[in-house]
Parts: sequence; C-alpha cells; structure tokens
Amino acid sequence: MATIHAVHLAFVFGLLGNVVSFLVYLAPLPTFSRICKKKSTEGFQSLPYSVALFSAMLTLYYGYLKNRAIMLITINSIGCAIESIYLIIFMIYAPGRARIYTAKLLAFFNLGLFGMIVLCTSLLIKQSYLRLTVVGWMCAIFSVCVFAAPLSIMRLVIKTKSVEFMPFSLSFFLTICATMWFSYGLLIDDFFVATPNILGFIFGIAQMILYIIYKDKKNVVLPEFKVEDAPNGTITSIQLSTTETPGKLNAMNQTQESKIVKGIGDAPTEAIELNV
Repeated sequence: MATIHAVHLAFVFGLLGNVVSFLVYLAPLPTFSRICKKKSTEGFQSLPYSVALFSAMLTLYYGYLKNRAIMLITINSIGCAIESIYLIIFMIYAPGRARIYTAKLLAFFNLGLFGMIVLCTSLLIKQSYLRLTVVGWMCAIFSVCVFAAPLSIMRLVIKTKSVEFMPFSLSFFLTICATMWFSYGLLIDDFFVATPNILGFIFGIAQMILYIIYKDKKNVVLPEFKVEDAPNGTITSIQLSTTETPGKLNAMNQTQESKIVKGIGDAPTEAIELNV
C-alpha cells in the first residue's frame, strides 16, 4: 500500500514538475519577441540557450536509459524543441560574429560533447545499469554547475542593492521547480534527480530572501538643472544618472538565465538607476 501511495505521489510531483518547468522554459519569450520586433539580438548572448539545450538533451538521454521515466522524457523533449526554436531565432537575427560563435557553441556542446557521451557510453559500457549510473553522474554534475550560476546575480544584487536584474517571479518558479523535481526524485529513489535540486532549492530561497531585503530600496532620480538655474547661464541641461551600454546590460540580465537545468529566462532592462 505504501509503495502504491509513493508511486501516485511521484506521478503528481512529476506532473507538477513538468508544468512548472514548461513555464520556466517560456520565460525568455519577451526577449525573443523583442529580438524579432527589432530584428537584432542587441547584445544578448546565445550561451545560456546552448547550455540549456545540452542539459535537456543529456537529461533526455538519461530518461531514455532509465525505465519508466516518462516524466523526464516529456519535459526534456519539450525543452529541446523550445531551446532549438530560441537558437534558430537567435541565428537568424544575430550579426555575423555572434552567429559564428553560436555555431561553434552548438558544434561543441550539442554535437561534439553530447555525441561523444552517447557513443562512449553505448560502445564502451556494456552493462545497462553501469551505463545509467555513468550518465546519471554526468547529469548530476552538470546540474550542480548550472545551479551554481545564480551566485553571480546574487553578488550583483548585494553590490548594487537592487533587484532589477533578479525578478522575483523567476526565482519563485525556479524554487518551486526544484522542489517538485527533488520530491519526484526522492519518491522514485533517484539520487541523480533529487540531489542537484537540493542546491537549486537553497539558491532559490536565498534569492527570494535577497529580493525581500532589497525590494524596497528606492530609485533616486537626481534633479535636472536648466539654464536659468545655472550660475552663469552657460549650462543647457545637466542630468546625473548611471547608465550602462545595452550589451553590458543584456549580459547582466542573462546571468540569471543559466541557473537551472530545466529552463532559463531573462528580464531585459535599459538602464541602471542609482539606488540607496
């Protein structure tokens, strides 16, 4: 009876994990809508999407090797399709140098590295259980590396005392996503699924705590001085502000995107205002 109950719970958590992961996969839609409208990638980087595609492909391969892993297969199949669409759009509108760089990333991660993993584990490891274990360790190690990515955005929040580049909704859904997959892995006794999501849950909670701490910091708009206010009438207009180039801002925004195996997103911003 307890086993049947655990199976039912695993199905529920796996289904919820699929739903939340799908929403996370859709997080970059505003970015790509903007890219399509402006017909330019505007300094956005393709690395997070290439890494996300590789992660989905690797987890899909693990799900294929594992018996009755339909929950892993479904969401990662969807993830592969969505990330591929993102990369196709990026390649269409990216300038020449960025397009070449993206092609090199795809050749390295999604063809070379993934192909080598599949070939080596298929040809060199004959025992199915050992093959599953090796691929599982690869998935777990890669997931830990991806989950560690939020450290940079958390450092940025603490340094600037601004949550402008760390939207609460994304942190919340990523935390829920990690919780669902941890519970699913725990219920099906899958160490490789459950363990990395502990780290994802911890970082998600830490990000939400930082958001609560810094969310009330007010943006300071310094006054604008006009001709009549200047001492000798020689200044037409002075306005003090802190701005960044679009490329640098986009790079900051995308730090958040590479944090999770199941999805990435961003929140484009035009400028950084002085916060106190």
